[in-house]
Amino acid sequence: MQNNNNRVVAEDRQKGATAPRPKDASTIVIYRQAGPRTEILMGERSGKHSFMPNTYVFPGGRVDPADARIPPAKDLRPDVLERLIRGGCSPARARALAVAAIRETFEETGLRIAASYDAPRRSKLKIWNDFGTVTCGPDLSQLDYIVRAVTPPMRKKRFNTRFFVMDGESLEGDLTGSDELVEMKWVTIGEAKDLNIPLITEYVLNQVQNYLDDRPRQVAHHPVHLFKMVNGKRVFTTE
Repeated sequence: MQNNNNRVVAEDRQKGATAPRPKDASTIVIYRQAGPRTEILMGERSGKHSFMPNTYVFPGGRVDPADARIPPAKDLRPDVLERLIRGGCSPARARALAVAAIRETFEETGLRIAASYDAPRRSKLKIWNDFGTVTCGPDLSQLDYIVRAVTPPMRKKRFNTRFFVMDGESLEGDLTGSDELVEMKWVTIGEAKDLNIPLITEYVLNQVQNYLDDRPRQVAHHPVHLFKMVNGKRVFTTE
C-alpha cells in the first residue's frame, strides 16, 4: 500500500481482527564517508515479501530465539546497554537484539560486524560458522542506539524495532546482497528519501541525519527517539 506522498505504508489487518502483538526486531543504519559524501547502506526488499515488498530499507529483521545464545566477541557499550534497558529490555534481550541485527546484516548483505574471540569456538548454527565463529563473533561494541519504532496496531504485521547506527569503516567481507535484499546501494540521506521507502524509514533517516550532524557523546542519558501510536494518534517522543 502506498500513500500520496510516494511513501509506502504496511497493509492493514481485517476490520475486527485482534491486533497482533509486536515482534522484537532490530536493524542497523551503516554509514560511511566516500570523499565529500556521507553515504548509508540500503537494500530493496524482494517482491516475494509479504511485508513491505519492493521497498528500500536498512539491513535487519526479527530476533530469533537462538540470538540470545550467541556469545558476542565484544559486548555492547555500557551507555547503549543502559538505553536499551531504559526502553524495556532486559540485558539479555538487549544483547539478543544487537546480535540479531548483526546476523541479519550478514545474511542480507554479506558484510560482517565482527571481532576476535579470546579462544576458538564453534557454533551449532551454520550461519555463525559461515560468519566465522571459530575465530570471531559479533562485535556489539560498534553499535549505537538512536530510534525505536512500534508498528501501529491496525497493521497486519507488527514489529517493535530498535534502530542501531554504526560507522562502516570496520566492516568485513564483500557486499553481495541476498534473496531478501535484492539490490544493495550506498546513497546519501537525500538520495535515500527519493527511493521507494516506508514512512518510518523517512522518520529514521531524519534522526540519522541529526545524529551525524551532532555526533552525540557516548552517554546513557542521551534520548532515544520513539514512534508509537496511542489512542489512534501518532506519537513522536523520546525515552
